[in-house]
Amino acid sequence: MWYYISKIALSAVLIVAISEVAKRSSMMGAILASVPMVSIIAMIWLYHESGDTTKVIALASNIVWLVLPSLVLFLTLPILLKHEFNFYLSLGISIALTIIAYLLMLASLHLFRG
Repeated sequence: MWYYISKIALSAVLIVAISEVAKRSSMMGAILASVPMVSIIAMIWLYHESGDTTKVIALASNIVWLVLPSLVLFLTLPILLKHEFNFYLSLGISIALTIIAYLLMLASLHLFRG
């Protein structure tokens, strides 16, 4: 139980730290947010819990392909905000478009991987 609480606490601390740094410097916040900390932590926990490098390889390989559709959010959100859309509406539209991009990528991977 303490292990799971520690995992949650560490994840929360990272998110808060990034948002606090971003208040002072958007570039530093962006650098911290762009480092795949969540992926790194997930791979560490996966290896720690399973000891199976094959699972880590599969996770890392799948992350590569799923980074691509996640870029949709980071492209559409600033465009919508620059056009003076409401923040929450812009975020909602960007998330919806990102979900569509994920579904398209998953369908493509399923089609090509068999």
